[in-house]
Amino acid sequence: MKRTLIQSLVWILILVFSGCATVYTAPDLQPVAQSKSIAILPFDVKVQYNRLPKNVTLEQIHENEQELSFVMQSQMYNRFLQKNHQFPVSFQDVDMTNMMLKRNNIDIEKLSEFSKDELARLLEVDEVISGSVLTTKPMSTGAAVALGILFNVWGSTNQADVTVSLHSGNDSKLLWKFNHVYSGSVGSSPDQLTKAMMKPIARKFPYRKKS
Repeated sequence: MKRTLIQSLVWILILVFSGCATVYTAPDLQPVAQSKSIAILPFDVKVQYNRLPKNVTLEQIHENEQELSFVMQSQMYNRFLQKNHQFPVSFQDVDMTNMMLKRNNIDIEKLSEFSKDELARLLEVDEVISGSVLTTKPMSTGAAVALGILFNVWGSTNQADVTVSLHSGNDSKLLWKFNHVYSGSVGSSPDQLTKAMMKPIARKFPYRKKS
């Protein structure tokens, strides 16, 4: 059941674009003068249902939200590494990030209790990237949702609202923010979603080497 549920939650993350991404860059953001270190935090993942699928509990959904949090974090780190030649910054290994968080008794649910500069100091980096994914499955009945889980049949109302932010490790100032809503009926995986995300992110990320 767990494998089926995590697959269904993953497939809710959609790759069909609906409109253009919204990107904010701080007007006074300076180009990188020297190498900066950046940590990528576990994502904040929320999955919403009008009604719970049959035989699925809130605890199971919460467990899979946490699993997806680390999957999305790892996938984004891997994508940045693949494009590493484009960026004059270094990205902290996510295993190191998560180990240092665990060592300080900070789990996913406690991340919001710390400012970004507190987390940066704890992780010994210059800046931090945080992300959130809110998926909605506004189907009318639990049976309809269960059908989607069993047969991977999803309607055109699937939606994933993705936000990725970069904050300063000195004063928690928002330096850059990417937001996009993905919707449609195409099944996807975390790898496919981050691949789609990284295309505009790589183009708009504030620290890029000049061609």
